[in-house]
Amino acid sequence: MKKKTAFIALCGVVSALICSVMAAAYFPFLTYAVPAVAGALIIIPLVEAGRGYALGTYIVTSLLVMLFAENEAKLMYICLFGYYPVLKAVFEKIKIRAVEYILKFLVFNLAVTAVYLLFAGVFMIDTEGLGDFGKYSVIVLYAVGNVAFVLYDICLARLCSLYFYRLHPKIKKIMKTEG
Repeated sequence: MKKKTAFIALCGVVSALICSVMAAAYFPFLTYAVPAVAGALIIIPLVEAGRGYALGTYIVTSLLVMLFAENEAKLMYICLFGYYPVLKAVFEKIKIRAVEYILKFLVFNLAVTAVYLLFAGVFMIDTEGLGDFGKYSVIVLYAVGNVAFVLYDICLARLCSLYFYRLHPKIKKIMKTEG
């Protein structure tokens, strides 16, 4: 019972931290970086408490960021970055690397498409003038987005390793001494 309480408390603290990070999305040019950083924080309950608590943290934070975060940033968090660390852990258990990466790219591209369809439909924002590339702007944005996603995936893997080897033993010790 004490361990369950400690996990819930940890998830509450991480949820507050994620919401604090998401508040920074109102600063110019941080629309995509802030949800990516906030989503990376899901690693903490994932490593410490497991998938169920990590998904619970994602659900709670998604509901909270709906109330205050910048529109595009909140959609990116809810549709991709918030749950991606959990999904990444599941995908990386697949033995065939090609299938793992196909699934990762499929999730990313479906999420980005959903965000822009929601952004255009719900918020009535015109997405036609996406840039200076004319009719190729959508292709260029998807290509650049996929490259950025690969970099994010690599950084998330390294961040997870760093967390697991540096911070996990300390947090485990803290939770054990108080529980």
